[in-house]
Amino acid sequence: MSGGIAGGRLAEERKTWRKNHPHGFVAKPETLQDGTVNLMVWHCTIPGKAGTDWDGGYYPLTMHFSDDYPSKPPKCKFPQGFFHPNVYPSGTVCLSILNEDSGWRPAITVKQILIGIQDLLDQPNPSDPAQTEGYHMFIQVIKPFPKLQ
Repeated sequence: MSGGIAGGRLAEERKTWRKNHPHGFVAKPETLQDGTVNLMVWHCTIPGKAGTDWDGGYYPLTMHFSDDYPSKPPKCKFPQGFFHPNVYPSGTVCLSILNEDSGWRPAITVKQILIGIQDLLDQPNPSDPAQTEGYHMFIQVIKPFPKLQ
């Protein structure tokens, strides 16, 4: 377990998450082989939002926090090769609230990050693409057709 400001904030985040988190979401710090908890790496699961193409799926995500957290955002990664316009081929999520130079604020919580990523799954941001193939498919094939009701 890490000490300092990052460790203290993450311990509080963990406590808050355990008391109240959105249904279907999982977020828990990594447990090491010796049984200790590493608060700097969290293994998460994001459920697909109901009524979207992602509905019924559960998507694994890892959050890596630095000693500079909460001054700097965590790095959030899906498995390598995750297909989405705003996810790099490495799996790293491209989302404004995770950008330390623009959208990040130290008050943003783990819960807000995960909900933001869930929203991003079904509502990609075409002005900030992270992978060419996913972006082209979105703007050429998916975006022109409205969702069927």
